[in-house]
Amino acid sequence: MPDLRGKVAMITGASSSIGKGTAVEFAGLGAHLALTGRIQENLQATADACVEAGTPRDKANNAGIGYLADLETTVMAEYDKVMNVNLRSVVALTQLCVPHLTRTQGAIVNVSSICGLRSTTYCLVYSMSKAALDQFTRCVALELASKQIRVNSVNPGCVPTEILKHAGLDEEQVTRWHEREKSLHALGRVGEVEEVAKTIAFLASSDASFITGAQVPVDGGRHAMCPR
Repeated sequence: MPDLRGKVAMITGASSSIGKGTAVEFAGLGAHLALTGRIQENLQATADACVEAGTPRDKANNAGIGYLADLETTVMAEYDKVMNVNLRSVVALTQLCVPHLTRTQGAIVNVSSICGLRSTTYCLVYSMSKAALDQFTRCVALELASKQIRVNSVNPGCVPTEILKHAGLDEEQVTRWHEREKSLHALGRVGEVEEVAKTIAFLASSDASFITGAQVPVDGGRHAMCPR
């Protein structure tokens, strides 16, 4: 297993879903954590879970939003919101972190999506934001390689989180979405938060010391499937 003892990790979007799972995974591997998120109550719950997993309490970001619309129904204000949260925030935070990462020769792991690798319908703006995030990951990996800063991304397939509910689907619609998605993944099921978190931990650790500029699908083979 990766060893993150003595490492300091900033995890965005740690108040829920993949961000929370990653925080708990890092805590169990010995990392000191700086957690950020938009929902204070949930963020505190994550911090408590991290303490239980092993991180020191005195040391206690994967932010993203979805938007379901096609070209003709896209509202430009929502377009701007998605791009700001899913892309602009990553660029701004990366700029701020580079001086610190240079001193420590640290690593960045961006959380993208299978939607950044494969085209899909009724998910235009979200898919665009994730494709741009993948390109950002590749470009910055080259720019920062001379500083020995590694930059990679993970591209999860369908993983049950709150993102579909936040995008406006009700419980029944989310259930139907997940059932349909099973047939689109080669392994015949949707993923789990822990499976993504473990991949992020690997890419952030010294075990991945010769990997940079990569997009790693954690998608049960969906990226290799023919469109249906």
